[in-house]
Amino acid sequence: MKKKLSVDEKIEIIKSFTDEIVTEDELRELFKAKKKYYAYDGFEPSGQIHIAQGLLRAITVNKLTSVGVHFKFWVADWFAMLNNKLGGDLKKIQKVGEYFIEVWKACGMDLKNVEFIWTSEFINKNPEYWESVMRLSKLASVQRVLRCSQIMGREDSASNPSAQILYPLMQAADIHHLDVDIAQLGLDQRKVNMLARELFPKLGWKTPIAVHHHMLLGLQFSGGNLEGIERKIAMKMSKSNPASAIFMTDSREEIFDKFKKAYCPEGAEEDNPVLEYARYIVFERFKEIVINRPVKFGGDLKIKGYDELRERFIAKEIHPLDLKNTIAEYIDQLLEPVRVHFKKNARAKKLVEEIKKFEITR
Repeated sequence: MKKKLSVDEKIEIIKSFTDEIVTEDELRELFKAKKKYYAYDGFEPSGQIHIAQGLLRAITVNKLTSVGVHFKFWVADWFAMLNNKLGGDLKKIQKVGEYFIEVWKACGMDLKNVEFIWTSEFINKNPEYWESVMRLSKLASVQRVLRCSQIMGREDSASNPSAQILYPLMQAADIHHLDVDIAQLGLDQRKVNMLARELFPKLGWKTPIAVHHHMLLGLQFSGGNLEGIERKIAMKMSKSNPASAIFMTDSREEIFDKFKKAYCPEGAEEDNPVLEYARYIVFERFKEIVINRPVKFGGDLKIKGYDELRERFIAKEIHPLDLKNTIAEYIDQLLEPVRVHFKKNARAKKLVEEIKKFEITR
């Protein structure tokens, strides 16, 4: 029989993958007051899926469903069209959405308490959605909405289309119409979640709890001189820079080549993407790893848990190259079932062959 989790245990599980909960007290009250809770995350289908969208998201969703959350995946095809992904071609966008779902099936996402909802289908069946968008638009200034444009991956610019205003208002409306308790998104989506928390009480709507998950660093360091949340967003993994991202169908050779070129400062944890892969992905799936080292440098080293890895790396007992090769090996093991699925499953194979031909637009 599955152990019943206490409220504190549920909170700790969620905190293990988040950078921020707004607010923890509200989340605690939700767990005390209800037996079933609903969360959502949305994704724009746009090109190949990288490891932060694939493996990391599967880990996050599995943790949420393990505490009793029913998860709604918002397949944001219309949002991708608004954002001109894949040239705004809706048919291509929807193909990519199907491909994303195939990846999650293959990489260990527990789908028992997960449902996929397509934006285009949902809105066409619920015309009152547009009334909600209009009501939200009356409460928020243009400047306030434009500050949320970061969610589109674009800067505030007069040259950008008016979709930049429509998009955040629609995303806020999503939260209301999906009737979720928790908006579980990345830190780059924080501004629109705060917009929803600000406006919903004025409309008498349920205010969402915002749970912002950690964004995995890109393999190529690019933090620059930015600070705080803006810096984290700038450094996140992005498919627009293929060298900075591991894609879910990358070959073993591609994985090792990207790790070989990865930023990995000796003896440092901060801004170290290789350690991030170890912490947020590898040790979520493996209780123990083996660092492969030449005999003259001490030979193989067994590591039990991320804390031990961090301590030994900071103490310079583990060389960056040995760390890179080891983490690449475990990531490769985790991606092997995905590669097999896309080779052996006829439908999945056809999907990935099609989308690799698509021209990616930012």
